[in-house]
Amino acid sequence: MTEKANHPIKSLEKTVAIVESLKRLRSATLQTLAADVELHNSTVHNHLSTLREHEYVVKEGDTYRLSLKFLNVGGVLRNDEPLYEAAKPNVDQLAADTGELATLATHERGLAVVLHRAKGESAVDIDTHVGSQVTLHNSALGKAILAHLPDERIEAIIDHRGLPAITENTITDRAELSAELDQIEERGHAFDDEENWRGLRCIGAPILTEAGAVAGAISLSVPKNRIDSDEDREEYVSQIKNVANLIELRLTYS
Repeated sequence: MTEKANHPIKSLEKTVAIVESLKRLRSATLQTLAADVELHNSTVHNHLSTLREHEYVVKEGDTYRLSLKFLNVGGVLRNDEPLYEAAKPNVDQLAADTGELATLATHERGLAVVLHRAKGESAVDIDTHVGSQVTLHNSALGKAILAHLPDERIEAIIDHRGLPAITENTITDRAELSAELDQIEERGHAFDDEENWRGLRCIGAPILTEAGAVAGAISLSVPKNRIDSDEDREEYVSQIKNVANLIELRLTYS
């Protein structure tokens, strides 16, 4: 899954570690950051100075943070993604029509990557944002993608990412997950019952290309008390599958 560099550049590895640490810490002093990445203060200072020179890091008083230049990089990448351009209006409409949280994701490196979120008037908020990377086995969004990947690709993803338990409802057994993925592929939608977030039930549908490859998926995240019957579930399923079909058509003919 993850490619290993034959001749890794140690200085670049240190820069990446510093950037990842600042992303997680949000902001930090030189001393805090150096302790977090386990490097000398002088080494971290040199890397920070270079990042500041190129405007990827901002210093405010004694603390450092990543600059919004990273947002520009991410925005360019997202706007160049055909799935985002094709799906955004439909995802926004799905959120407005249902009142719930609608999410669009693609997949890369065995993870789902959030491209867009839209909140309806009754939507709950969850800890995801544009650019969030999440494992595939523990949500309707991810399982809708996983079910439409080749078997060897699924096995490689599980070998690399594992099946970590996020809640007590998360599927952590390969055979159980495989059986569910077969059902998802057959019926065309995925469902999770508090497998990623307690109190939430989610419905996901894959978005397929004209050639039948999975480009990504959309999902609705709904408080469990609003989807406690088969009738509730089927209504959401119908809406999300209709939207997925519209997006597939826009991907094909746009």
